[in-house]
Amino acid sequence: MAVKEFVHLHNHTQYSLLDGACRIDDMVAAAKSFGMPAVAITDHGNMFGAIHFYKKTMEAGLRPLIGSEVYVAIGDRRDRKVVRRAADTSYHLVLLAKNKTGYQNLMRLSTIGYLEGFYYRPRVDKEVLAEHHEGLIALSSCLHGEVPQLIQRGEHKKAQEVAAQYRELFGPGSYYLEVQNHGIPEETTVIKGLVEIGKELGIPLVATNDCHYLNREDSAAHDILLCIQTGKDLEDKDRMRFTTDQIYFKSPEEMYEVFAELPEALTNTWEVAEKCHLLMDFSRVHLPHFPLPAGFENAQSYLESLARKGLVARFSKVTPGMEQRLEYELSVIEKMGFAGYFLIVKDFIDEARRLGVPVGPGRGSVAGSLVAYAMGITGIDPLHYNLIFERFLNPERISMPDIDIDFSDREREKVIQYVVGKYKKENVCQIITFGTMAARAAIRDVGRVMKMSYSEVDRIAKMIPAEPGMTLDRALKSVPELRQLMDQDTKCSQLISYARTLEGLARHASTHAAGVVIAPTKLTDYVPLFKSSKDEITTQYDMKSLEDIGLLKMDFLGLRTLTVIQDTVEMLRQAQGLDIDLKGLPLDDVKTFQLLSKGDTVGVFQFESSGMRDYLRKLKPETMEDMIAMNALYRPGPLGSAMIDEFIHRKHGRKESSYEHHLLEPILKETHGVIVYQEQVMRIASELAGFSLGTADLLRRAMGKKQVDVMKEQREEFITGAHSRGIAKGVANKIFDKMAFFAGYGFNKSHATGYALIAYQTAYLKAHYPLEFMAATLTSEMDDSDRIVALIEECRRMGIQVFPPDVNESFYDFRVTQEGIRFALGAVKNVGQAPANSVVEAREAGGPFTSLFDLCQRVDLRAVNKRVLESLIQAGAMDSLEGNRAQLLAGVAPAIEYAQGIQKDRERGQTSLFERAEVDHSSIITHLQLPDLPEWHVNELLAREKALLGFYVSGHPLTNFQDEVEAFASISLADLDKATDGQDVSVAGIITAYKRTTDRKGQPMAFVTIEDFSGSAEAILFADFFEKFRTLIYNDSAVLARARVSTREEKKAKLRIVEMVPLSEVREKFVTTVSLSLSSVGLESDVIEDLKSVLQAHPGSCRVVVEVQTPHFPDVRIQLKNIKVLPSKELIAQLKEMLGEDKVGLRANTRNAFPWSSTARE
Repeated sequence: MAVKEFVHLHNHTQYSLLDGACRIDDMVAAAKSFGMPAVAITDHGNMFGAIHFYKKTMEAGLRPLIGSEVYVAIGDRRDRKVVRRAADTSYHLVLLAKNKTGYQNLMRLSTIGYLEGFYYRPRVDKEVLAEHHEGLIALSSCLHGEVPQLIQRGEHKKAQEVAAQYRELFGPGSYYLEVQNHGIPEETTVIKGLVEIGKELGIPLVATNDCHYLNREDSAAHDILLCIQTGKDLEDKDRMRFTTDQIYFKSPEEMYEVFAELPEALTNTWEVAEKCHLLMDFSRVHLPHFPLPAGFENAQSYLESLARKGLVARFSKVTPGMEQRLEYELSVIEKMGFAGYFLIVKDFIDEARRLGVPVGPGRGSVAGSLVAYAMGITGIDPLHYNLIFERFLNPERISMPDIDIDFSDREREKVIQYVVGKYKKENVCQIITFGTMAARAAIRDVGRVMKMSYSEVDRIAKMIPAEPGMTLDRALKSVPELRQLMDQDTKCSQLISYARTLEGLARHASTHAAGVVIAPTKLTDYVPLFKSSKDEITTQYDMKSLEDIGLLKMDFLGLRTLTVIQDTVEMLRQAQGLDIDLKGLPLDDVKTFQLLSKGDTVGVFQFESSGMRDYLRKLKPETMEDMIAMNALYRPGPLGSAMIDEFIHRKHGRKESSYEHHLLEPILKETHGVIVYQEQVMRIASELAGFSLGTADLLRRAMGKKQVDVMKEQREEFITGAHSRGIAKGVANKIFDKMAFFAGYGFNKSHATGYALIAYQTAYLKAHYPLEFMAATLTSEMDDSDRIVALIEECRRMGIQVFPPDVNESFYDFRVTQEGIRFALGAVKNVGQAPANSVVEAREAGGPFTSLFDLCQRVDLRAVNKRVLESLIQAGAMDSLEGNRAQLLAGVAPAIEYAQGIQKDRERGQTSLFERAEVDHSSIITHLQLPDLPEWHVNELLAREKALLGFYVSGHPLTNFQDEVEAFASISLADLDKATDGQDVSVAGIITAYKRTTDRKGQPMAFVTIEDFSGSAEAILFADFFEKFRTLIYNDSAVLARARVSTREEKKAKLRIVEMVPLSEVREKFVTTVSLSLSSVGLESDVIEDLKSVLQAHPGSCRVVVEVQTPHFPDVRIQLKNIKVLPSKELIAQLKEMLGEDKVGLRANTRNAFPWSSTARE
């Protein structure tokens, strides 16, 4: 059967964000299966997927047609006239690149659309089309094209004129009239008009389908995708939708059926494809030019000079082995042509250090390079830690090196600006990244659009394992309950089916947190540019595509921890004259390892999560090697496979460290026989089977990616090589299996070493200089009130007192005082660095402030404005001044008015009678009085504090219910993330915010924020429970609640409340027993008599149980027979004073209450 000549020229992939649903790989495969010789990509206004598409198409043996459906402004691209809808700002036009020139022009046009013409959409205009038309083919586009729009409006003559203009603009044979037929009524009129214009002007027709999804049955899923884009649901009558299900990737046969009367329009698609012959060279690397000093002919010779000198500077004694390793690395770098790359990196790292910007010791595989260490790019000796160069730069797999650098987050921008200045602004910019719909996210998005209940969608989403790379297909195979749900529930089956269609599609574009690209000339010579909604200019190509086209990309990461370390060291230098040499820290410090072994690592880099702290207590690290291993092991894979537990058991001798062959012991001894690092897999392959380290790296990659074919081939080579070295084939097979298993979980030792070193530095500083370290850590987290709460709680645990903010004591940042740490002015909401510095400067110039009037007339009121003053007052930062907070707040306006008058007089050069008499100005304002107002109620005072600081300083609304919280809350709100999904808990707290709303059935429900001593959490009351407990839902309501924990990926745990009781009623309703704890040692009879008197003075119905602790026998539990008490606050306070805070408790009978904490039950 003859092949029907047709090629799809109008296709929207996943990069037509939340509109196109054609995955590039699937679309290319479909084109190949249809026997098409070529296929096009024409996403809306962008070229995001161009490189990925080009490579996939070439791999499939098809011709890639790189294009874009651009938006042509109605008028000038720079016009921003107010319009009723986005469609009124532009027309559509399809452009395809014929050759390299056309590709370059397409990139420039796409860039202009975002950087110059963006208004609702990225727009070009006919002016820039005329400038950049060469090498492009234009199609008149869909119903939204300019010519089709004119035809629809009945303006045939005008349509003819515009078509002639486009033909003139692009040239004969490079402009086609595009006909489409999706069964939309308007298309019949447009086809007729286009055919007539084509005959009149001799412009050829070309038939296309406006492909937005691959298969016809994907139409419903695509409809849902549009709802996700617009924030609508399926029941919304006014939502954006397509009125056809025909915009799919049709076969040539289907297209010939649709356009039976216009066969030439179909064959013309081949003609267009044949005119497009774009060849891209991915073998070239485009490094920016690095200026060489005199005396060096090329980059390689300069690199070699620097590396050899650096080696001598790094090591007191350079051995032949070191020289051999260095020369080998230099030869590989020369062979790959990457000398300039190393020089560029060294240059900006040297500049960072010159500018005083802290630089990390190294991250990623570059730490395995001796050249990088010798040149000062990294700070980790790869020889000492047995790191492998080939893990970084593999001579058997030539690809651009990947050197990622950590800088202080506060000063990273200085380095970026240096790079921009050196290599020119038009040659440097940040890199785009795309957020995709992962499996769980797809379920949630689709469930919302389908108007399914939150709880039902949440339940289904949580059936999907939270593992990296998890897909719905994998989940359906591995989770029987999910498969059963899909098979038995029609609605859920629909949900999962739609989600599978949309899963993995790009959802949004954003700026990569650290990626920067540097080109040798203008970026638009190599890549189109994008402007985000935040006006950030990035590349349109992501990291992988930039690497493919050979541009230099690197990560300039901002690491907060480096700022903390810098600030800690600087505080010690200024206050104590200590000069801490971080590079010279002893790596066997006992105090540091004691801190780590106790898990006291809140604030310690990468070692502060609750789970990590638990494992540190089990591991009890004693060496840097232990820390490196823990950094590598505390990850989802090793945790899930129990590798970390195996490692700990072996370290402590609870399990034997065994080896399948004695040659494994030198490689695995440091990790007790467990394969922890990728480098160990490489060494096993090299030393047991004779693989080169380059080939061993390829094996490691294949194992990590589960590339079955490659692994099968490599297994045979491994067994052959091992057997030649005297290892039995059975043993070799077993070793290979072990390598394959652990390679999936193994971590890059180079990276783990770099980050373990930073972790050690922070642990050392916390162990030896806790005040300075915690002050610096608090300063680094000033913008995160939840984090501040956690860190202040850690200070309390450490015995460090954090004093409240005070205009007479505080600075912009947290500062160490003789008594503890003083809270930062900059951490008060609405108080930025300029106002804080103004307060500090005025105080240092004129001494402590005596009153609000004194402060106002001495600070810069342009910085310290009314809002700032009110915030400082409500946060308690002016408590050291005259007046209470209510008076001070009411006095802000008159104080500002007074101060402005004084400052204006100064500006005019006038002085008052008193100033001429040299009278102390503070005495002049004593006649100015604050309004006579009582202080706010304690609840209001605390609420205002909380609003400005994120937590309470002067007290806590729960203080009156301390006993109830301790007795009946099963978990603190700060620890909710430790709970499992669906776990029943009881929490006690204050409702600090609530929002009443309605569910999908119109029933009332509520979202509330509840707060305890440790932090806060969001909670939800669905309709049934809201109705039952609505009287308890108001601000400052103190409640005890039973709730179910709801955890969601990458979000804080939430609560679903099912029962609530006012805390004020808890004692009366639930307390049945007062529990006392006594020690028999030193227990005198008069103590017992005093205790008896106190108990008898508070008669009631609660039992008293005394637990007597004895040194030589089991504890004795005694219930007092003749004494029953009323568990009042007064009684509990008296008992705690007599026996100690932790010796008195309340207990409940769980038959009378819902399940409380274990400590509260009998």
